[in-house]
Formats: sequence, structure tokens, C-alpha cells
Amino acid sequence: MIAAPEIDLISLAPVLVLSVFTMLVMLLDLFIGKNKSVLVFVALTGLLMAAISSFAKTDWPVASFGGSYVVDHMSVFFTMIFCLSSALAILLSVDYNRREKIRVGEYYSLIMFCTVGMIILASSTDLIMIFLGIEIVSLCLYVLAGIRRGDTRSNEAALKYFLLGAFATGFLLYGMTLLYGSTGTTKLAGIAAALSGGQALSQPLLLMGVVLLVAGFGFKVASVPFHMWTPDVYQGAPTPVTAFMAVGPKAAAFAAFFRVFTVAMPELAPSWEMILSIVAVITMFVGNLGAIMQTNIKRLLAYSSISHAGYILIAIIAKSSLASSALVFYMLAYAFMTFGAFGIVILLGRDGRENLELEDYSGLGFQAPLLGLAMSIFLLSLGGLPPLAGFVAKFYIFQAALNEGYVILVVLAVLNSAISFYYYLRVIVFMYMKEPKGEFQISLTPITLLVIIIGVLGTVELGLFPGPVITLASP
Repeated sequence: MIAAPEIDLISLAPVLVLSVFTMLVMLLDLFIGKNKSVLVFVALTGLLMAAISSFAKTDWPVASFGGSYVVDHMSVFFTMIFCLSSALAILLSVDYNRREKIRVGEYYSLIMFCTVGMIILASSTDLIMIFLGIEIVSLCLYVLAGIRRGDTRSNEAALKYFLLGAFATGFLLYGMTLLYGSTGTTKLAGIAAALSGGQALSQPLLLMGVVLLVAGFGFKVASVPFHMWTPDVYQGAPTPVTAFMAVGPKAAAFAAFFRVFTVAMPELAPSWEMILSIVAVITMFVGNLGAIMQTNIKRLLAYSSISHAGYILIAIIAKSSLASSALVFYMLAYAFMTFGAFGIVILLGRDGRENLELEDYSGLGFQAPLLGLAMSIFLLSLGGLPPLAGFVAKFYIFQAALNEGYVILVVLAVLNSAISFYYYLRVIVFMYMKEPKGEFQISLTPITLLVIIIGVLGTVELGLFPGPVITLASP
């Protein structure tokens, strides 16, 4: 790793650029009145500039701030995913906020501040910095989940998320404390060096710290048994916020999860691999079986996201360079699929009613054939049907696991992929094989349609031509 000056602001360019634009959004909100269109333009410009500035350092990897922050292939690629997911969330919010009368200027600045936290989280190589990133992300999400102040479901979602998130943060921080107490350092490389000496391995508190870290990160990525908040929060939060939560913050948590366990604790791999394998299998089964019983599309996609967390955990267990590339590819593909699906959910809603029950999708494939086709593409890709992006994403993760000898884990994951087709196809059955309840009143707003088109193009393109992205994401 290339050493850099202790204070290297160029490495922090995406964080600094995005922070400046976020404060600009907050200031402009004071002077522009009720029309928030200008804020959307400024926010999108800031995200674009942040994405470009992430390439300010070209000689990767570069460590700075005493080894607490790193710019490498993973951090740069995840920064791209964060900026993309935040931009898509903002685009989805334009028409949704107007329809639902959400005229809160800080809405866009909260998404941007959350993105700042996600970048810090994915680039940190120090436990303190990781905790800082997690807290920035969490505080923004607590507010975003309850941004519809007059909606009791949104208030309930925010309260549940806040209370359970506070407990999870306590577990995470206590686990970090035990890890520091056992090794004498908060740097991931320093922890790895202390564990390689063998002295810390005999301390029972170290294993307890690992378990608490699994619990803390498990809440952030919505793995079982730390998933209880997910269906209620996804259902109660505004739909663009739900899509955002399912992609950006989850990707950031997985990036930190991967770094902490593969960089800091390779010596403890036999212990945490077993724990994560059990968690991954249970997460896949609970997510898929829970989704089968849902009749609300947002709750169905919430349980779907739980099952996908189980698949992604396999990349951490495999802990190879191919696994890190597969993790990045999976999150990018998941971003396109998820935002596209939630974009269609938003289009089917109208004032006072979001039409979230599966019955509301009856006949969609005939009354709005292009929307039905797009939704089918997203759902089949989430299930892992070739040659779409979801299939390729799972293929790379399963291949990385097979290369490391986790045959049983891959077999169980493939079985769960087969199970997931039941509830994805169930939605398609409603769209094409059920009589519509009435005429669809769909307002084809251009910005939301743009997000859906981007989702379709990304899902198909990554499925047909995954090579360039995997090459770019490879360390």
C-alpha cells in the first residue's frame, strides 16, 4: 500500500465536495420558497462532482490519516455505487414528494449527508472511523424514515428503526471496544498484526467481540436474526427512501463488514466463517419463506432484501479477491434492479393511496405492457434468471465460494434462489393472469420513467456484458 501524507485532503475529495454541496442545498432551501426543483439540480450536481473527484487519486491503494482512510478499488467503486443510488433516490423523490406533499428542504440534504457517511464507511480502515460513518448514515436514515410527519406509519417506522438501531449500535461499539482491548489498536492492519502474533487469540473477550460485531453489522445489513425492523420500516418509510435504504446504506455496511473481517481478522477466520455461514443460511431461508407469505409489495421486497443479504454474506465468507469483486458487482446490479422495481411501485400510486397490495397489480401487463415488462425484468433478475444482472451477480459470488471449498453453502444458496422464484413469479402472475380491478390511473411522470429506464438498461447490460465491470472492480 502506498503511503501518503498524514493529512491528505485529496483522498477525502469526494467527502469534501459532497459536504460543500450538501451545505449549499441547506442554504438555498432558506431562500427558494416551496419550489424545491433547484435543490434537486444542485444535489445531482454535487453527487456527480463527488463521483468524479473519487478519481483524484490514481495510484491506488493510497492510505492516509495514519492508516485510517484508504483509497483503493473497492472504495472508489463503492463511491460510484453510493453516488448512483443517491442520484436515483433523488430522481424518484421529485414526483413522489410533489404527489405526497413532502416539501421538506432538508430531505435532499439528508440523502447527501447519508452519502457522505457511506463513503467514509466504505473507505475507513480504522474502527473509530467506521463507527463515525455508521452513525452519520444511521442518523440520516432515522429522520428520512419518518419524514412524512403526518403519516402514522412513517412515524412508527422511524421510531422502530431508531430504537432497534440504538441497541444495534451499542452491540457494535461494545464489540469494537473488546477488539481494541484485546489487540491494543483500532487500525484494521494493526489488529491483524496483533492477532498474527498469537498472543491475543487466547483471550476469550476477543471471540465475544467478534460475535458482537456480527450482531452490529448484521442489523445494518438486515441479516437474521437482526432483521426484525426491515419489513415495518420498508413499508412505513416513503417509497424512494425505502429504495435508497435497500441499496446505498446496505452496500456501505457490507463494504465495512468485508474490510473488518477479511482485513483485520484473517487469523480468526475459522471461527467467524462458521458463524457467518450459519447466519447466511438462516437469512436466506427466513427471507425467502417470509416473502412467500406477503401480500404487500413493499414488505415482499423487504423480505427479498433480507434473502439477498444472505447471498452477499457468502462473499465475505469466501474472502478472496474474486469475492470482493463479486460483492461490488452484486451491489451495483442490485441497485439497478431495486430502484427500477420501486420506481414502478411509485408510478402505480396516486394521491392518498400507494396501491401496494399485490391485487393492485392485477392486469398491469396488459393495460401498461411496457411497465409490466420492466417489472418482470426486475423481478426475474432478482430471482437470478439468466442472462440478467441478478444471475451474473449470484454466479460470481457462488464461484468465489466454490473456489474456497464452500460447496454445501453454495448448494443451499442455489436452493434458496429456486425458492425465491415462487414469490417473484407470483407478482408476474397477478400482472398477466389476473383480471384488473379497474382502469389503471398511472401518471407517467418523465423523471420516474427515466429511473425505470436506467434500471432496465443497467439490469440487462450487466447481465450481457459483466466483464468490464468485474475488471474495473478487481483489486
